[in-house]
Amino acid sequence: MTRIATAPNEQGTSGNAVEVHGIVKHYGETKALDGVDLTVRQGTVLGVLGPNGAGKTTLVRILSTLIKPDAGTAFVGGYDVLRQPKQLRRTIGLTGQYASVDEMLSGYENLYLIGRLLDLSRQEARSRATELLERFSLTEAAKRIAKTYSGGMRRRLDLAASMIGRPRVLYLDEPTTGLDPRTRNEVWDEVQRMVAEGATVLLTTQYMEEAEQLAHELTVIDRGKVIASGGVAELKAQVGGQTLQVRPAHPADLPEMARCLREHGIPVATFSTDTGLLSVPLTGEEQLTAVVGVLGTRGFAIAGIDTLVPSLDEVFLAITGKPAAPADAPGADATPATLAKEPVA
Repeated sequence: MTRIATAPNEQGTSGNAVEVHGIVKHYGETKALDGVDLTVRQGTVLGVLGPNGAGKTTLVRILSTLIKPDAGTAFVGGYDVLRQPKQLRRTIGLTGQYASVDEMLSGYENLYLIGRLLDLSRQEARSRATELLERFSLTEAAKRIAKTYSGGMRRRLDLAASMIGRPRVLYLDEPTTGLDPRTRNEVWDEVQRMVAEGATVLLTTQYMEEAEQLAHELTVIDRGKVIASGGVAELKAQVGGQTLQVRPAHPADLPEMARCLREHGIPVATFSTDTGLLSVPLTGEEQLTAVVGVLGTRGFAIAGIDTLVPSLDEVFLAITGKPAAPADAPGADATPATLAKEPVA
């Protein structure tokens, strides 16, 4: 039985735009979500990461009132997803994994129609449609019917439609899959512009660069459970932190440099004659200073020094045990049907 809680006031009481507690969803024997908890602070971007089938799209469908959870509670903009779906829909925008536009209408007509359904005035709907067509490089195709658009153009039109009403909370479910780098950057710019204006974004993605570019915090889901959460730097620190790499001017000095560091209480130094690098895992700034100081005091000539942190791809692999999906692979999820975008009227 679904548990229903009393909704807070419209503005919310916690400073969170989205609050999810113990959400469960089954599809037959498949448990798509298994007690998910997460929060999204107002005016921020939460990146939701996870391998294909992790449950990301199921979560988005629940938070956009397209499906009901089997258990748990969720509030968006202060509205209960079960008890106040109509009010909630007026505060959100949604872009699913696949573009969904009216192919018999022009690009401009698609956006104007969505604007009017969202109660924009005729003038405001026209102005907003024109503005977003320009932002997504669709002005020249504005009067063409959407069925003549390329896949990338449809995707950009779909994204524009989700943003036309300036939603308080925007769901982007793998929004830049299949987009070229320039268009992807345009989408990122628009998301950052909306957040700067006060919007909140829940972003599911398998592009690690996208998560680093946009997300203030990350939640990692696997097999329907939240297995990690925190800021990008925080998750990277959990995996292993920084490594100092020193390149001596004379590669023959590598063994002696490592021995010298061990004598000064830094036993974790290793070197590779193939790369010509000395590597030291760092536990803090003090250790970095100590390594450089010891090598300098002993008179070793150093050609270069660099500090490395694990990439978000490495973090993803370490946490989930699986690599992120290829950049051109469409996302799949543990749901019986593709998420279709619906106007939030």
